[in-house]
Amino acid sequence: MKADSSFQTFLREELRGIRGHAPLVRIIDGTQGHRVRIEGRKVIMLASNNYLGLTDNPKIVEATKKAIDRYGVGLGCGRSIVSMRIQVELERRIAEFKRVEASLVFPTGYDTNLGAVWSLMNPETTLFLDEYSHASVFDGAKLGGAKVKPYPHGDMARLESLLKEPDKGKRRFVATPSIFPLEGDIAKLPEIAKLAGRHDASVYVDDAHAVGILGSHGRGSADHFGLHGKIAIQVGTLSKALASVGGYVAGSEELREYLFNRARPFAISTGHIAPPSAAAALAAIELLEDDDSLLKRLWKNASYFRDGLKELGFDTGNSETPIIPVILKDAQKTAAFSKKLFERGVLVRGFGPPTVPEGTSRLRTIVSATHSRAELDDALDAFAKTGKSLGLT
Repeated sequence: MKADSSFQTFLREELRGIRGHAPLVRIIDGTQGHRVRIEGRKVIMLASNNYLGLTDNPKIVEATKKAIDRYGVGLGCGRSIVSMRIQVELERRIAEFKRVEASLVFPTGYDTNLGAVWSLMNPETTLFLDEYSHASVFDGAKLGGAKVKPYPHGDMARLESLLKEPDKGKRRFVATPSIFPLEGDIAKLPEIAKLAGRHDASVYVDDAHAVGILGSHGRGSADHFGLHGKIAIQVGTLSKALASVGGYVAGSEELREYLFNRARPFAISTGHIAPPSAAAALAAIELLEDDDSLLKRLWKNASYFRDGLKELGFDTGNSETPIIPVILKDAQKTAAFSKKLFERGVLVRGFGPPTVPEGTSRLRTIVSATHSRAELDDALDAFAKTGKSLGLT
């Protein structure tokens, strides 16, 4: 009892600090779409990575139902023992879609980065990475014991200088997200690939926010920049634009085989992608390849909403994608703004320190292909009224 009491005391003390910064988590009743039902009323959703609005798409919902009838709901063992046909088919289709040799699917996007980086890194490895890379990449590098050399966000001159420094590492990687999730800007991948090639480093791209967004039919950043064959490792998630669960690594056949055997979150896990989730991702890829109209609508909506925010006097930073920050600088005003927006029927998430640097607190808005022009106008009206009521515009 004494040990339990001290443990509960520890939890209470830790939570006292966390609760002052933790965001209010809303509960959705029903499906997650461009409008959602929360607390008994419909609000416009501008806080989700459901870029193409596929989470309740009838074709994808039907595909998941059929998969349950055919495959059941899970594997029940590690894939080092057996794999399900639908899991292997999904990996084949991802590789085909990304125009690489092979892919391997992990239980989550976080596990994907963690497992890939962890298994590829060791004390003789140097990892150069954009300071705004996902926490899972930093965590994987720490577990692998790599020498980590971050460079300031998007600073190619600093990256080049780091690559030129004497380095005893036997293997070198340059890692970056392709789209930065709190800024909405796109990595300078052509420059990164050129610098990496010049200094004997392999390129690792986290395409989590780019699949379904960039490139022909949403193939991602390598396709967007015409860099097929220049990026050694492409990592992505199935849980954003593709409306499913899980993540993947795409690259060479040798990379897939290596990760299959060495990536611990994959190799010793029984929590592999379930048949309904695999079917949803497969259906989403098929939909993208057959028709890019949703992708075109997404970009039109993003441009319209970003321009509208700018006309209202808001700072949208360097956004060039459907991720559009509204930088308010002050953390308390950001929290108040988010709360008032919700009262006006718009759901937007606020971010303050330590998630973003001091003085850069922001609201992150994310539009989808399925938002109507009327919904975007209603959201802009809510921003205008809220900004005026808080003395920010």
